[in-house]
Amino acid sequence: MASFNCFILALFAALMFSGIDVDLAVRCLQQLPPLPKIGLPPLPQPTIPTVLKPGSLPPLPSILNLPSVPKVTLPPLPSFPLIPTIPTTIPYIPFLSPPPST
Repeated sequence: MASFNCFILALFAALMFSGIDVDLAVRCLQQLPPLPKIGLPPLPQPTIPTVLKPGSLPPLPSILNLPSVPKVTLPPLPSFPLIPTIPTTIPYIPFLSPPPST
């Protein structure tokens, strides 16, 4: 248990000294002149190649020239059996006999 207390004390001391170093580093950075701004070089613009000319493509087929699709008829659905109804009344079931009269 004593070694754990020593470890906590050493960790606390290390955190205190690291805070002092950070404070000194911040003060040094605040006293420096501002750094020049660095910009990115201009990026090259992509070029779109023109492979096909607008008049070189064949015309698209019109809707009138398309073949007709045969109509599909589905067979009628089978009839489902009726779901039995659940009775909502509870029948009387005597659990105990009536108490004896004295």
